[in-house]
Amino acid sequence: TAEYSLDSDLVARFIFALLPHEPPYRLALDRTNWKFGMKNINILTIGIVYKGVAFPILFHIMPKFGNSSMQERIDLMERFVRLFGSESIECLLADREFVGDKWLEYLNRLSIKYHIRIRENFWVEKPANGQRVKASWLFNNLRVNECSFYRKIVRVNGELCYLSASRIMNKENVPELQIIVSFKKPDKAQTLYKERWQIESAFKALKTSGFNIEHTHLSDIERVSKLLSLVLIAFAWVYRIGIHLDTLKPIKIKKHGRRAKSLFKYGLNYIANLLFFNDIDKFNQCCKFLSCT
Repeated sequence: TAEYSLDSDLVARFIFALLPHEPPYRLALDRTNWKFGMKNINILTIGIVYKGVAFPILFHIMPKFGNSSMQERIDLMERFVRLFGSESIECLLADREFVGDKWLEYLNRLSIKYHIRIRENFWVEKPANGQRVKASWLFNNLRVNECSFYRKIVRVNGELCYLSASRIMNKENVPELQIIVSFKKPDKAQTLYKERWQIESAFKALKTSGFNIEHTHLSDIERVSKLLSLVLIAFAWVYRIGIHLDTLKPIKIKKHGRRAKSLFKYGLNYIANLLFFNDIDKFNQCCKFLSCT
């Protein structure tokens, strides 16, 4: 009911218990949004990356349009650390939207490893001589599909970190530099950063390719939060079922090397068929499997 209080920390712990692998985890920080009437539903999310998707585990709903604030990001990370400990974090992955001096200072202070994209025109300082250069100048010689890392530590927004870059083709098919700022291990940054896109797969599953959560007519923040919490539990369950089914009857691999359907779709279709066709025996087996997770 509308009056029922749903503990979001308890939901996060439950989803954490459903995860199909053990920590430390790679986290992806991102946001998704939609609009109902004049109301903006803007959701800042931390997801745990796993084999092509990220399990959204914590979120903060912002009744506004646009980027999250520095404090909103810090508060969300503080919740994760409080609930699961900083030792459960292998690294944090985030896009250009999630930068800033206080943000990097916070991550450095807690020794949380990160790989975060920055804009090409960011100024960086070389601590050895105090020289300031644009980040792009350090990687001007890169060709398309080439990557490299700067071997010396630098300062970005006053914080010590490392830089790496690759020259990629953007959505407009124009070459651009993808520059990553890292706590350490810049040689692995470009490979790890690619996993950030897995949270986009999760958003797609929560929205148009699965639960269609953006079709809700709810606009009250508390009610949207409750709905999202329940959908995130369902998402984790569906994915666990997909993983389990794949061990019994593996999904066909197409010529391009990708699965014919996602593990999410595999699990979602299976559960939907149980509900629509009223197969009590299989439904009970499914519930028994989930109860053991």
